[in-house]
Amino acid sequence: MIYNNMFQDTEYLAYLETFLTANRKERFLEVLQNRTRHFTIAVEDVYQLHNTSAVMRSCEVFGIQDLHVIEERFGKRIDKEIAMGAEKWVDIHRYQNNISCIEKLREQGFQIVATSPHIQAGFLADFDITKPSAIFFGTEKTGLSEDILQQADAYIKIPMVGFTESLNISVSAAIVIQDITERLRKSGINWQLTENEILEKRIDWSRKSIKDIDFITGRFYNQ
Repeated sequence: MIYNNMFQDTEYLAYLETFLTANRKERFLEVLQNRTRHFTIAVEDVYQLHNTSAVMRSCEVFGIQDLHVIEERFGKRIDKEIAMGAEKWVDIHRYQNNISCIEKLREQGFQIVATSPHIQAGFLADFDITKPSAIFFGTEKTGLSEDILQQADAYIKIPMVGFTESLNISVSAAIVIQDITERLRKSGINWQLTENEILEKRIDWSRKSIKDIDFITGRFYNQ
């Protein structure tokens, strides 16, 4: 059952928190202070499921709240063993094709940033972090599709000095996410979640931490 404005209801949150330990509540607040939607991550048709799950884990570890997954050809699930619970704390958005993903992200105010070692891309260290950006990662073998490369507003690459020309997608994503989020937190940019977004995630995470949540929610709203 869905209740109107449930995820903005402060009284509902207070009720849910009676089922949580003090440490759990404090941990939610601590983590949310480091969450951001200034950057978001998108992966396109990643064939190996564990790679998508590993990217999700990197998003969670380094504070990226949203992961966008294009599933035009491959994959309809998340490998929970690799994600190690990250699917509870990161918001996953799924798309049937890359165009719908790009259009949605542009509507939300993001510039489209393609990662690729094979084009005239700027190095990661020189990437301008001031603009809200959606960072796209492609398949293990061929990288991003031409559609995304042509639609991109900017391009970045990780500097490499060996014979190998590319990294595994999960490794590339971890390097990029760690770099841009660390620089973001050291900047004067307003990168943190809004108060409403924090409230929404506190409720969402509390719900995911409580057994029989539907019964508990019904008891609160019908009392």
